[in-house]
Amino acid sequence: MTWETVIGLEIHAHLKTRTKMFCRCETGFGEEPNTRTCPVCLAHPGTLPVPNRTAVEWTIKLGLALGCEIAPRAVFHRKNYFYPDLPKGYQISQYDEPLCVDGRFTVTGEDGDLEVGIVRAHLEEDAAKTVHLEGAGGRIVGATRSLVDFNRGGTPLVEIVTQPDLRSAEEARRFLQLLRQTIVELGISDAEMEKGTLRCDANVSVRKVGEEGYRTRWELKNMNSFSYIVRGIDAAVRAQIALHEAGAPVEQDTYDYDADADSLTVHRSKEEAEDYRYFPEPDLVPVEPEPKLVERLRGEVPELPGARIQRYAYELGVNDAWALVMTDRESDFSELVRASVPPRSAFNFVMNQQIPSGANLGELARIATATDLTRTGLQAAVAASANPGFSADDYLEEKTVSDAAELEPLIDRILAANPGQVAAYRGGKEGLLGFFVGQAMKETGGKANPKVLNELIREKLKA
Repeated sequence: MTWETVIGLEIHAHLKTRTKMFCRCETGFGEEPNTRTCPVCLAHPGTLPVPNRTAVEWTIKLGLALGCEIAPRAVFHRKNYFYPDLPKGYQISQYDEPLCVDGRFTVTGEDGDLEVGIVRAHLEEDAAKTVHLEGAGGRIVGATRSLVDFNRGGTPLVEIVTQPDLRSAEEARRFLQLLRQTIVELGISDAEMEKGTLRCDANVSVRKVGEEGYRTRWELKNMNSFSYIVRGIDAAVRAQIALHEAGAPVEQDTYDYDADADSLTVHRSKEEAEDYRYFPEPDLVPVEPEPKLVERLRGEVPELPGARIQRYAYELGVNDAWALVMTDRESDFSELVRASVPPRSAFNFVMNQQIPSGANLGELARIATATDLTRTGLQAAVAASANPGFSADDYLEEKTVSDAAELEPLIDRILAANPGQVAAYRGGKEGLLGFFVGQAMKETGGKANPKVLNELIREKLKA
């Protein structure tokens, strides 16, 4: 407990524009290798880049969702490095004048809200894809040969860089899950880690609790699942603490994480900005978003998942609010709540029932208000609600016991067995009505009509 974890993330998301960032080649996943290329994205001599307007607008929209300031002037730079997947020998990116800066992203948790600073969100082109053969897990470590697929080269890519505000692997996971959901709901990216359209690098270091400043960090590259990110960060933390406590130096390096072996392998020494020899891209003019454009895009940002989690948390608690927002059941939940179903009952129902396409949620809500939504017996109602002419009243009449002559002896036995509760109800504790209804539902195996029960028990308790 004397050590504190310090984590900053760099997240890359493919924008799902129709064409690439600086040419007219169509984007796509899973196509035959090297079939989505042209002289521009293959860096033939004499070709010139033309920016993708949609990619610029979507990056601004993401920046607004992250609480960023939108720069009045952004500049593309050349980021120079030599690697087989970079045909130009440089990547067109943004450096010291990015589109979006100084944001704040709130992650709601059971222990309170976590504010994560966003250093920047900037636009760039992706590199091509290098396929390593005979290596461990498709990585370069141990590979005997490598091939390059240039289809991905030039795809619009937005990079989000956080402040080192995260203090555990679990915080990093929740931040990434919420960020991914935000990106997907904005409609700008599929953000699928298994397909590589969302990638994450984690900068990890440790320091003594209460220590000021930061110690040497490691960068964990291209982790492709939330669970791997958690395990990779934990592995780096364990290794760094061991080095510090042994008095050994911690060198600044880039690592690959092998999930199967739960081990880290040095990839290369970590580069700094000066290693890339950034300079402004001479073939592109600065991007200067007009204020009217920014305001139009601001109006297109919907209520974000983080805000909805905070709103639902008042009724459901934080963890259930998270579970709801991260699934495809939220629209059904909202429709039931609009139909006056209590939020907790609506949540239990949509998270435990498979609602068929075309189900009449309005009629289903009427059943919901009259029955316990967690009962498996409602599965029949859900299935029936997709049929033409479905009626909640007909369903309740058919599926429940509504005959007063059959229910009254049962109610009399329950009241006689609970004299203390009867006296308390008659003394003003009318909330005990639910207790008696619950007892009757238990006795009938959930088959009694709750509406009829309520009326009969009230009448009995007046006596």
